[in-house]
Amino acid sequence: MLIGGGPGDAQLLTLEALHWIRRADALVVDRLAPRQVLQWAPPGVECIDAGKDPSGRRADQGWINETMIALAARGKLVVRVKGGDPLVFGRGAEEAAALRAAGIPYRIVPGITAAVAAAAAAEIPLTDRRCAASVALVTGREDPAREATRIDDAALAGMDTVVVYMGVGALPSITARLLAAGKPSATPAAIVERTGLPGERIVRGTLETIAGQAEREGVGAPALLIVGEVVALAPEVPWRRRLPLGGATVLVTRAATQASGLVGPLRELGAAVVEAPTLAIEPIDTCGALDAAIDAIGTYAWLAFTSANGVEAVFGRLAARGLDARILAPVRIAAVGSATAEALAGRSIRADLVASPHTGEALAAAMIAAGDVRGRRVLLARADRATAALPEALRAAGATVDDAAVYRTARPAALDEAAAEALREGRVDWITFTSRSTVENLLALADRAWLTGGVRLASIGPVTSAALAEAGLTPAVEADPHTIDGLVRAIAAAWGGGHGA
Repeated sequence: MLIGGGPGDAQLLTLEALHWIRRADALVVDRLAPRQVLQWAPPGVECIDAGKDPSGRRADQGWINETMIALAARGKLVVRVKGGDPLVFGRGAEEAAALRAAGIPYRIVPGITAAVAAAAAAEIPLTDRRCAASVALVTGREDPAREATRIDDAALAGMDTVVVYMGVGALPSITARLLAAGKPSATPAAIVERTGLPGERIVRGTLETIAGQAEREGVGAPALLIVGEVVALAPEVPWRRRLPLGGATVLVTRAATQASGLVGPLRELGAAVVEAPTLAIEPIDTCGALDAAIDAIGTYAWLAFTSANGVEAVFGRLAARGLDARILAPVRIAAVGSATAEALAGRSIRADLVASPHTGEALAAAMIAAGDVRGRRVLLARADRATAALPEALRAAGATVDDAAVYRTARPAALDEAAAEALREGRVDWITFTSRSTVENLLALADRAWLTGGVRLASIGPVTSAALAEAGLTPAVEADPHTIDGLVRAIAAAWGGGHGA
């Protein structure tokens, strides 16, 4: 499969592209393709970085072709994820030719090419009945083996709209050639840098001034140049910047399996989101304690869940043993927070008690206030490294507490490369923390200097804020209520006041 991955924002992948990514045995991924494709690929998929070869050099096209053919010859469903569209400055035709020559069947799935994405980001119409009936897509970097250019400068200057790919390193010569060919010096021009990615920005000028402006402002790749009267039709502040989180880059530290619940709302409000999972939710090594508790469930007065992860782990174990929610009929169910209660509701269980604020201490207080813990047994379904406050409070109130680890959290070996780059280069405005573990793990994985300076920290609640304080860090906002929605609202409120302009 030769798949267009779009300009770099994973949300711009097509449904057809996503269909094949989810079925892939092997992924061969371009440097500018969305890195998040790995989240949608099947477990154990073989991933080949086609941006660099194993020695760290840029991957040779011949090596990429051979790699795809070799993987396919082993019977693998190979998905080649290319930036933009495979057939627009993407060498897709060369790769298709190599596959045909090797007798390998393939499909081509189109993608959103960078010109279309950049124009939409800047709110620049590439064509418009008032001033632009023609548009030209041109490369700013031709094949270095070719002695003479194939670009007809005079014809290009006569086009209403000109979009130049891969030209940021040669802007002075590109603009000079258009001027020499007769394009008016006052023609509006814009550069769109890092379309849909953290650090996206738009630099405007004229054909005569744009190269100098780009140099002064340090514009770098990936970036596109758009030249034409259509540039003047765009509003000064494009649509994304007018959203509540327009212009904000937010780094999300939740586990990859949980991130979507936070990433989606942030993106809907206009933020560019960098996913940096600082923990992974994994099954516990042995289920003996949980199985014993399930077998004795009738002896407990309460079963308390402190997170949606605990809900999924317990019901996963019930299913593995051929059991279902009916076995929990004798016990009252308590939950920390609305997200945990919603996870239970998804399993057709209505929690008897939902603690707010969303902390273990609040849950203990609510259970004690219900007057049904003294002399009774309580089962806690939690992570392997949960805090002691909840069981200690319940025991102090006279309860017999069994604290069962139903899942464990693990720290990744390293921070995601794209996230580390965004932090290192100062392109992150906010970092979200949704648990003590996310604080501790990010500090272990990242340079502490990346978390200071201009970046602001957002905490989901008191326990997380306390972890930040212990590390000498101060959250700019704390969610109220202590939920994902509350966290998003807190960031949006603090980001207001003109940041999107």
